[in-house]
Amino acid sequence: MSLQNLYGPTEAAIDVTFWHCQPDTPIIPIGKPIANTQIHLLDQYQQPVPICIQGELHFSGLGLARGYLNQPELTQKAFIVAPTPNSNSLTRLYKTGDLARYCPNGEIEYLGRLDYQVKLRGFRIELGEIEIALRQHEAIKEAVVILHVDQANDQRLIAYLVLNNRQHSLPDCRRFLKTHKPDYSVSRSHDVQLYQENQIAK
Repeated sequence: MSLQNLYGPTEAAIDVTFWHCQPDTPIIPIGKPIANTQIHLLDQYQQPVPICIQGELHFSGLGLARGYLNQPELTQKAFIVAPTPNSNSLTRLYKTGDLARYCPNGEIEYLGRLDYQVKLRGFRIELGEIEIALRQHEAIKEAVVILHVDQANDQRLIAYLVLNNRQHSLPDCRRFLKTHKPDYSVSRSHDVQLYQENQIAK
């Protein structure tokens, strides 16, 4: 029996890299590309980055999706055409928004995100979308949402709020948020914990 660490977004038909897990490994890389898939770590100018330098992870190959259904603007933004390294040809790539780097042994190490997207209990959540939803409440002047990890490695979303009107309570804000966001981003199991300005000062 063996354990494999597989990485890949939905736009790649799920997986683009794999790593055969080894005991007593200080880091858990995402490994190397699967068959018929190419990984490209590029800087902001779409140029390949050196070994050990972080870049945005792009991929190409047979598993690459054609785009997003009925969303041409989003497709144009996420699916790009860039020069192939050591070649004059162009390749269609998907911009994952993930940061990664090549290790000296050729394995790829995942480093995080370029944007405010987080993955919580299997769900991709855009923190900025929750902030926007909160700011639509008449009592909320400003909102910042973070992914908090405690000492027990339990993860939850926490929202810090600046209120315009003290007459509104945090339960009011929570009920409002539940009407604007899906249950998996505001559910009892991984709740958005709300703190207002005077609580932060304490």
